[in-house]
Amino acid sequence: MTTAPYNVLFLCTGNSARSLIAEAIMNREGMGKFKAYSAGSNPGPAPHPFTLELLEGLNHDTSFARSKSWDEFAGPDAPKMDFVFTVCDNAAAEECPYWPGQPMTAHWGVPDPVKVEGSDAARRFAFSDTYRMLRSRISIFVNLPIGSLDQMTLQRNLDDIGQTTATAD
Repeated sequence: MTTAPYNVLFLCTGNSARSLIAEAIMNREGMGKFKAYSAGSNPGPAPHPFTLELLEGLNHDTSFARSKSWDEFAGPDAPKMDFVFTVCDNAAAEECPYWPGQPMTAHWGVPDPVKVEGSDAARRFAFSDTYRMLRSRISIFVNLPIGSLDQMTLQRNLDDIGQTTATAD
């Protein structure tokens, strides 16, 4: 018996780094059990170059990567989301659109690597650190026994994952 994958939407303001990184990780780590998407409340013109460089360096397919508005996922023709995660504090504080199907939501905020100043090496490190934090949370999530958890327990787990501070892989 096969079941459709769970649809997961990662939200951030600009959809240029964190949410795109999370989308790439989820589509790899989810191993067909999850289908990830990302969007922003105020998307920029394109993914940040360090986002693409990082993902390509880690052998992620980046053909999916484009900055897009969360409005694409609120319409009647959009895929029904099972989970919606905000990965930045700004997006978490904004009034989100209505998501068809009433998905479970949680805030998994991580620092914005785009805002890091300094040398390119320091900035690249910030992007790598963002990847590490998101990968840790997503790895926990994809290993939850989602089908056997009641809704309250699942929500508590989702909230707890957002509080996870990964130290090292």
